[in-house]
Order: sequence, then C-alpha cells, then structure tokens
Amino acid sequence: MTLIEDMQKATTTVREMSPLVHNMTNYVTVNDVANAVLAIGASPIMADAIEETVDITAISSSLVINIGTLNSRTVASMIASGTVANEIGVPVVFDPVGAGASRFRNETTEAILSQVQISILRGNLSEVSFVAGLEVATRGVDVADADARNDAIAVAQDVAHRYNCVVVITGPVDVVSDGIRTATIANGTPLLSKITGTGCMSTAVIGAFAGACEDRFIAALTGIACAGIAGDIAQECAGEKGTGSFHSALIDAYSKIDAATVATRARIVEIV
Repeated sequence: MTLIEDMQKATTTVREMSPLVHNMTNYVTVNDVANAVLAIGASPIMADAIEETVDITAISSSLVINIGTLNSRTVASMIASGTVANEIGVPVVFDPVGAGASRFRNETTEAILSQVQISILRGNLSEVSFVAGLEVATRGVDVADADARNDAIAVAQDVAHRYNCVVVITGPVDVVSDGIRTATIANGTPLLSKITGTGCMSTAVIGAFAGACEDRFIAALTGIACAGIAGDIAQECAGEKGTGSFHSALIDAYSKIDAATVATRARIVEIV
C-alpha cells in the first residue's frame, strides 16, 4: 500500500473504533482538545489526579502527555501514567510544550523521556531541538528565529533514533520520522498560529490515531496531516471572517475529514 492508502485506512479505522484517548493536557486548551478528538472520531477523557490517572490509562487506547501548564502534582501523575502505559502496551504521545524555556520544563521533559518510553513525540522545532540536545532560544510555545535555522529533518531523525520513537516537528512544513521512514507534509495555514490550542489539538488527534493504528509512523503522519487539512478547510470556509470564526470552522473541518478528504488534500512528500 502507498502512504496515502495507509492514511486513508487509518482515518476510517479511527471513526470505526472510536479509541479512548486519555489526555493529560494543557488547562488552557483542554476543551478544544476534547472537541478535536471527538471531531476526528475518537473519544476523549481527561484525568490528571494521581488517585485515578493510572486507572484511566489502563482502560484507554492511548495516553497523551502535554506539559503546557505544569505543576509538580501533575508531573508525578504523568510519569505514573506513562509507566503503566508502557507496562500494558498503551502508546504514549508526548508534547514537550515550551521545552527549553524554563528549568522546570526542561527537567520535566528530561524526566519523562528518561522514565517513560514514548511512542510519538510532537513539538515545534525549538522544542524538539532541545530534546535533541541542541542549544535553543525557545520563545515560550513559539519557534525562536535562531532555532528556525536548524535542519528539521536531521533533528527529527536524530531524536527518533535517540528515543526509539516517531517524531513530528510542526512548522510551515511538518516533518515526520521514525528514524527510517521520513515524510514532509505541506498542509496548514498561518491562521493556525493565531488561535490558541492548535498544537495541543494536533497532538491529541495524533493520540487518536495512535490508539487505533499499530503502525506509529502512519498514526503520526495521518494525525498531523489531518490537523493541517482541517486548517486548510477552515481557512477556506471562515478565514476572512476573523479568528473566532476560524476557530469554530476548525472543529467543523475536523469532523468532516474522511478517507476521501485525506486522499485529495494531503500534500505529502516521502523522503528517500
């Protein structure tokens, strides 16, 4: 099968299976994350209390860890949930939001990566460059101009090898690599950076595909392609109305993506 055919199958499988996605995510974006997961065809659950989070992970199809709003209580829950996920074979998707920006974020990122086997890591070029051990000039959740000069393909491949996972680096052109297979995706619009939560949504959508697809590379590729496609469709429908309308149209677009949409809209180049 071609990449597109694999992605079409994945898109259909998510809607047929409706995997349960446990999101330990950013408080700022939690509602958008839940709605995006629902719109793509999966089922979201949010739990971060240490008293229940391990139990929730045990019944879930995937675990998404997002460090956008950090505190010591949730870090312990994240590591506990990740450990259980590893023990029972639940894929873990990690979003190291703002890695490189503060000592606490850096230490948390390093703790999670050292104690939990990550299946898929998604971040921007600054964040993933930090994971790769490069000097970074992270600007909160945005890519710093200095970091934009890094070779995204090389960084993704390096981190994939280093942590035995699939890496997604999002930007004007997204990069997905498992260290052997690498592809770029040119979907998406600058409007995605004008509303909060689009990165968190894309990570959770990847989690939906990880919960339904054994091939983690295809799961990551399809999830991030759907995020870009949803942005394209939302811009066409509501881009001129303003960011509030674009925000609503984005969830609408996620809800309408199917196998045919992926086949006709995904702009993917496989790197040989």
